[in-house]
Amino acid sequence: MDLISTPEELEVMLGESVKALRLQKNLDRKTLCQQAGISENALRHLEGGQGTTVKTLVRVIKALDRESWLTGIAPEVSINPLHMVREKYPRQRASRRTYGKKEKI
Repeated sequence: MDLISTPEELEVMLGESVKALRLQKNLDRKTLCQQAGISENALRHLEGGQGTTVKTLVRVIKALDRESWLTGIAPEVSINPLHMVREKYPRQRASRRTYGKKEKI
């Protein structure tokens, strides 16, 4: 498995995956754009790895019936039972980081 070292490489890989799936489903760009509600130029940018918006990406993924791709990005948050005992109210902010200070135990 190749490691992706830059965001640009990830964009290219994602664009290639979207294009391969589109071709596998035998869809031309115009048809997919109509189904997704985006412009052909936006799809061209996505498939070419030239950048796109999250909204465009989500619309294309939904039009290609691959919502499962998104579940790995945003998994469900599980609650640690130990945190429920320690805190009465849900956290509103993260703790401040202490740089160079020793923490009290």
